Amino acid sequence: MYITDFLNKYKKDLTTRIDDISISLTSGSASDIGHYKAMVGEIQGLTYALEHIQTLLKKVDDESDST
Repeated sequence: MYITDFLNKYKKDLTTRIDDISISLTSGSASDIGHYKAMVGEIQGLTYALEHIQTLLKKVDDESDST
């Protein structure tokens, strides 16, 4: 498996997790403010990781276009 395939699969997994947590938040599944903050924090961390992976994939794509 190429690294880009791995990163694209991982990106999909992160997006799925973000969507799952978002659905849970909007359905009111947070039992208290601490749980709510933890869920929001997880979304923030996953979003950061997703953006970083997208940046890396863009760099790889740009490098392959220039050669």
